Amino acid sequence: MHKFLDKIKSIESKPKIIKEFLNKKEIENFQKLYEKLPIEINNKRQKIIKKKWSETYFPDLQKLYIKKLETVINDFKMDNPKTLDGSNSLGLFQESFKPVSLHVDTGFNFDKVIYKQTLLPLSNEGETIIFKNRFYGCSTTFSIDPEELSAKGYNKRSSEHLMLYNQRPFDEKMYNKYLKHEDLNNLKGLEIEMVYKWRLGDLLIFDRTNLHCSSSNLKNKKIGFTTSTIKK
Repeated sequence: MHKFLDKIKSIESKPKIIKEFLNKKEIENFQKLYEKLPIEINNKRQKIIKKKWSETYFPDLQKLYIKKLETVINDFKMDNPKTLDGSNSLGLFQESFKPVSLHVDTGFNFDKVIYKQTLLPLSNEGETIIFKNRFYGCSTTFSIDPEELSAKGYNKRSSEHLMLYNQRPFDEKMYNKYLKHEDLNNLKGLEIEMVYKWRLGDLLIFDRTNLHCSSSNLKNKKIGFTTSTIKK
């Protein structure tokens, strides 16, 4: 459990979308950056390719990105896993060929005041589901599937979320529309805060304590860039 819960909760807010955060040229530069970066993870089970934005790549774009972030989330520090060669990272690119399951990106250092997480779509295909429910433990993938619970990965695997919220059945209409890749029973007690339909140039901002996942509406693939932050 994070130590500075009162501080973390005091800076929480509802998710929001910044329209036209990037212009056309800036979007193209991010897409070029993605093509240049080396693959760090190619998870065939989850059908996802991951690349970290090392501080050694595209320094001018880094300065631009950080400056733009400061205008929408104010004072922050980056809090992203280092690259395989030990360099600092501005975040994670993910090329997903199947929906990403229910999880939270709260990190593993409970001495930090975790802050905002941002999503920058690099494709127009994709939807992200943000839940009202929050979690204050470490980064966790939530599942009731025995295979997933025994899988090894960056996140902890757990079904403890089912003990934290009420056992009210999840809205079946919303389930059939957005979340058929999840087990309906894995969503008990959860309530949707926002359904964000990806759009090039937008920036989605939400708290790192929000449970979230992809929607099941993925025909081909999606590419997005996420940044995790802490408060200065």
